[in-house]
Amino acid sequence: MAIVDLYPTSLRLLGRPVLVVGGGTVAARRAKALLDAGAQVTLVAPVLSAPARELADAGLLTWAARGYISADMDGVWYAVAASNNFDVDALVASDAESSRIWCVNHSHAQESAAWTPAVATVEDVKVAVNAGGDPLRAVAIRNAIAAALESGDLPLRRYRKAAISPTPDHRGSVALVGGGPGAEDLITVRGRRLLAEADVVVADRLGPRGLLQTLGDDVKIIEVGKTPGHHPVPQTEINAILVREAQAGKRVVRLKGGDPYVLGRGGEEAIACRENGVDVEVVPGVTSAVSVPAAAGIPVTHRGLAKAFTMISGHEELENVPHGSDHTVILLMGVGTLNRSMPILEAAGRDKDCPVAIIENGYAKDQRVTIGTLGTIVALAQAGQVRNPAVVVVGDVVRVSPLAPLELATANYGTRETFSSLS
Repeated sequence: MAIVDLYPTSLRLLGRPVLVVGGGTVAARRAKALLDAGAQVTLVAPVLSAPARELADAGLLTWAARGYISADMDGVWYAVAASNNFDVDALVASDAESSRIWCVNHSHAQESAAWTPAVATVEDVKVAVNAGGDPLRAVAIRNAIAAALESGDLPLRRYRKAAISPTPDHRGSVALVGGGPGAEDLITVRGRRLLAEADVVVADRLGPRGLLQTLGDDVKIIEVGKTPGHHPVPQTEINAILVREAQAGKRVVRLKGGDPYVLGRGGEEAIACRENGVDVEVVPGVTSAVSVPAAAGIPVTHRGLAKAFTMISGHEELENVPHGSDHTVILLMGVGTLNRSMPILEAAGRDKDCPVAIIENGYAKDQRVTIGTLGTIVALAQAGQVRNPAVVVVGDVVRVSPLAPLELATANYGTRETFSSLS
C-alpha cells in the first residue's frame, strides 16, 4: 500500500461496538485507545497479557476467553486483528472485508485495510501521523508536533468559540502570565502555550514583547504599560479590561514582565476576576529580581558571601533591611532613587566600599552593567546616564560577576556593556 492510498479521517466511536482480537500488549494498547474514545470493546483471546487483564478485571471491556470465530464480526463498526498469529489475523481481516468493516491487521500492515496512526493529544487538539508504514518515523514526527503544540510554537487558538463553550453565557477566562525578564525564550512553556491560544493579550511594556509579533492579526492586543511616575491606564481600569474581555467570551492573557505575584499587582487582578465570576489562573514567571543579576553573572546568594537576600521596590524605604554586605539587597526599578537609597543602606551598617551593580535591560541586546560601591555608584550612574528598567544589586555577591575586579575596595569602577549570561 502506498501512502497516497490513505484517506485520513477521524472516527467517532462513542457507544459503538468494536472488536479486538488478541490478548497481548499490542491488543491491550489498541483496546485502551478505543475505550478512551468511548467505544464498546469486545476482546477475543484465550489468554490475556497483564495489561489486557487489567482492562478485563476492571470491567472496562467484554472478554471472550476463547479463539476467534467469524460470528464475532457481527454488528461491529471497527475491528483490530492483533493476535500475533498470521493466520488468525488474516481470517479476521478477511471476515471484516466481507462485511465491509474497517480492520487494522497488525500481522500484515501493507495489506491492512486501515492503519493506526501515531497520535498526540494536546488539550482538545488530536494529531494523527502516518509515515509510509514506518511506525518509528511516525512516532518521531508525532512527538515533534506535540512538543511544538505544548510550547506554543504552533497555534492553539480556537476560532469556533460558541461551538465549544462549556457554559451557557460563553464566558472566557483570564491567565496572568509571567513573561520573565524579557528574553522570548525565558517564558515558561505553559505561558507560551496560553499566549498562542489567546484571543486578547493585555500587555505590559516589559517582558517578552517580541512574542506579540508572532500572534495572529486578529488577536486583540491592549497596551497598558506603565513607566515610573506615568500610569496611563490605572490599575482599576486594567482589572476592568480583564473582566470585560473575559465576560465577552474571550481567552485573555495578561502578559507581564517577571512574575505576576512579585511586585506585579497580579494578586489584585486575580481578586478582581474572581469577584466577577471569571475563571483565572496564574502562570509563574522568572522574576527579574533573580534572573537579571544572573544575566550579569551575579548570584543573589553564594556560599561564603551571602545566605539570604531581600528584594524591595526602589521606591520603598530601606531602614529595616538587614545590614551587612553578606545579606544581598535587590532593588527593582531603583535607579531614580539611588541618591536616597544608597546613603540609607550605608547608614544602616554597610561600609561605603560595599559592592553595588546596576543591570539595565537584562537579557536584551542593549544590556548594560555598571559596577561600583555604595560610595561611588550614584556618580557612576549619573555619568553613564543609567536608566530604568534596571535592577540594582547591593552586597558581596557582586564580586562573583566576571565584570567585577578582584579587589572592589581599591578598583576604579566603570561601566561594562558586553557581558551576558546567554553568551
